[in-house]
Amino acid sequence: MSVTKIVVVTVCVLAMLWVICCVGLYSVMRQSPEHFGRVMAKISGPIPFLVFPFETLWMRARAGTLQVGNPAPDFSLTKLDKTATLQLSALTAQNRPVVLVFGSYT
Repeated sequence: MSVTKIVVVTVCVLAMLWVICCVGLYSVMRQSPEHFGRVMAKISGPIPFLVFPFETLWMRARAGTLQVGNPAPDFSLTKLDKTATLQLSALTAQNRPVVLVFGSYT
């Protein structure tokens, strides 16, 4: 076998492994946060984060289907003093506007 053929075969095999790993990583990112966390805990070192397009895969895996004008999905949050839980559907049932502000005030 010539050196050129060996290099081409090696590059093709590495490219196939990279694509397979990207597809596997994308499918894990579409799972629950708990499952994704368990998988990511087993990935050691910074090298995988440099080799694979984590940000691009993450943005596509978690993009969702919500469009402007769609109602917000129902969710519940614990009050700051932890005395009760508020649910979005209970607030919107009052036919009053609800404003949600997400941010850090530290």
